[in-house]
Amino acid sequence: QVQLVESGGGSVQAGGSLRLSCAASGYTSGSACMGWFRQAPGKEREWLATIFTRSGSRGYADSVKGRFTISLDNAENTLYLEMNSLKPEDTAVYYCARDWRGSGACYRTADFSYWGQGTQVTVSS
Repeated sequence: QVQLVESGGGSVQAGGSLRLSCAASGYTSGSACMGWFRQAPGKEREWLATIFTRSGSRGYADSVKGRFTISLDNAENTLYLEMNSLKPEDTAVYYCARDWRGSGACYRTADFSYWGQGTQVTVSS
């Protein structure tokens, strides 16, 4: 079992920055993919970024490419999402997720077995 706990959400003005963290605990050794998603009220959960824990390979959704950066501290078992140039449309609950695969598709909600509880990000204009 793996437990994921997000932190770092909050309220920020448009153009500002936030860094989200996701602490993983439990059985976290071995190859895995970790990702960030978000869900705004009335909308489906949206994939934002994925990183593979062994290779470090990353991928981003077009909506956040160039503004958001996913990174991983393997020693601390902590995943990060650095968010810059935030817009009001970035307002959502942000979730981290993890699954046991070292390569291949890892961007759909069905690709992930473990989820955090979410952290709210609110961007005001």
